[in-house]
Amino acid sequence: MEPRINVVTLSVRDLERSLAFYREGLGLSSPGVTGTKYPATDKDAPGDVAMFELEDGLILALYPRTALAKDSNVDPGDARSGEFSLGQIVPSKDDVDAVLAQAERAGGTITEPPRERPWGIYSGYFRDPDGHLWEIIWDSRAR
Repeated sequence: MEPRINVVTLSVRDLERSLAFYREGLGLSSPGVTGTKYPATDKDAPGDVAMFELEDGLILALYPRTALAKDSNVDPGDARSGEFSLGQIVPSKDDVDAVLAQAERAGGTITEPPRERPWGIYSGYFRDPDGHLWEIIWDSRAR
């Protein structure tokens, strides 16, 4: 097996709201909610999902929290931000500021304003409407 991740799936409370946030808040492109022709059954979760194709073939998927729990046979529980973060590396400090501002305008919550870190990066954090933690990063060493 080659070490790689092809799909990151985030569980969300409101699929349409989250789709709008990722389109408007991060400027990601998506065909919208797909899989609606597959309703839930006693055994299977519904097929409703929103996907964003990112660079290098990575797919970011949004799946309703209860559907992901049913599909994977786990307790849905609440989102627990801080256990992990997703990161995006951008080309400049100005881009860090711009992405964070765009996310905030779309309903995200800035948790740590952008600042210089002692290890050579400039970054800031926000949470999406479901509490998923994102870090937007400019790395001075990547010039």
